Amino acid sequence: MSQKLPTLIDTHAHLDHSQYDQDREETIQRALVGGISHMITIGCDLESSRASVELARQHANIYAAVGIHPHDAAELDDTILEGLEDLARHNDKVVAIGEIGLDYYRDRCPRDIQIDAFRKQIRLAKKLGLPIIIHDRDAHQDVIDILREEKASTIGGVLHCFSGDLAMAHACIELGFYLSFPATVTYPKNQTLRDVVLALPTDRLLIETDCPYLSPQSFRGKRNEPAWLRHTAKEIARIKGLSEEDISRITNLNAYRLFGVGNADQSTKIAYRIRNSLYLNITNRCSNACVFCAKFRDFAVKGHELKLDREPTVEEIKQAIGDPREYDEVVFCGYGESLLRLDIIKEIGTWLHQQNIPVRINTDGQANLVYGRNILPELAGFVDAISVSLNAADATTYQKICQSCFGEAGYEAVKDFIREAKKVIPSVTASVVAMPGIDIDACRQIVEDELDVHFRVRPYNEVG
Repeated sequence: MSQKLPTLIDTHAHLDHSQYDQDREETIQRALVGGISHMITIGCDLESSRASVELARQHANIYAAVGIHPHDAAELDDTILEGLEDLARHNDKVVAIGEIGLDYYRDRCPRDIQIDAFRKQIRLAKKLGLPIIIHDRDAHQDVIDILREEKASTIGGVLHCFSGDLAMAHACIELGFYLSFPATVTYPKNQTLRDVVLALPTDRLLIETDCPYLSPQSFRGKRNEPAWLRHTAKEIARIKGLSEEDISRITNLNAYRLFGVGNADQSTKIAYRIRNSLYLNITNRCSNACVFCAKFRDFAVKGHELKLDREPTVEEIKQAIGDPREYDEVVFCGYGESLLRLDIIKEIGTWLHQQNIPVRINTDGQANLVYGRNILPELAGFVDAISVSLNAADATTYQKICQSCFGEAGYEAVKDFIREAKKVIPSVTASVVAMPGIDIDACRQIVEDELDVHFRVRPYNEVG
């Protein structure tokens, strides 16, 4: 029996396009059979917006966005605007206003008219409480400026078919927007875009086809269709060092959060899979309150919800693990300091070790302060690797960003913990989050010269 494909959501398609007139239903069915669970078909003018709404009405798995594309901005008068509002108000499958925005590449419409239409449609979206889908081509700064001026962050949205640089990407994320990528990431000459994808936090990532345009590299020159979205998902998984299942789960949750489309699993996870590692989320307590910790914004990690309503028992953890032989390793690393539950780690870790399962612990390295003793010998024999968050080159900086409950004494304790870990655990790594203001080179020198363990730089704003 063939393995079921992980589902994907095409957040930007033009299924009303005339290129599908001869086989539209077949195209939709190919997508569904191929694991594209939902599609959002996008309006570019009033006529295509109406057609998109009708397609959404006919198909349970299709949703619609309505809007006037910048190429057609000159047609946006009060009557057209009222028509868009009527479509959105009276159809519960309209999930966004779009695509709207600016196009300074083709300049098919005077720029001042494009800007006026963009602003009016942002205001319409705010009136209706809908997110926006933005077309931006060679108009990056004006798009950002208008989003700020119109306070578009109150409704959010997505920069579709993102083509900006990393600075532009960060500006969009700071405004609370998502970035969506089509199959252009598969084009050999598009390394710049792949570099942007690599640097982005996955919790702001969406995928799309923009069909019938922008076919994947292996289908260049042919009409694109939603079934080919998987090529984009696979390439983004490769870029991010994740599995296709990870990208499915992450982007489906993002689409659900932005558009309300799909059926994202938001149940709390005790055990959660990323790549082929199984992570154990056994406490949300921590001895640090790091300023960069994502849990102060959101308890989701790579599409998994990790906010516990209570700490799980040994039996609950074992049940959540299932057969550990399915995984390359099991990692104690949830949204909290797992060593605060030392007895649980010892029992579960020993159980895993008896089955020859590699065990790793990710920790802030302050457990010896917590317990008032050196607990590392108690981990010997069943812990194969430990990763300790160093995060700074001095105690003052450490306390500023990690906010240890032990004050600046926490920093030296972390270094001592690493030194003791070397004596009993086969692989020890000191990690640093690459957030602004952290001297990575100074941290590296401390790790290599003073602590003599592996060194790892962790991406900023990216967990898991």
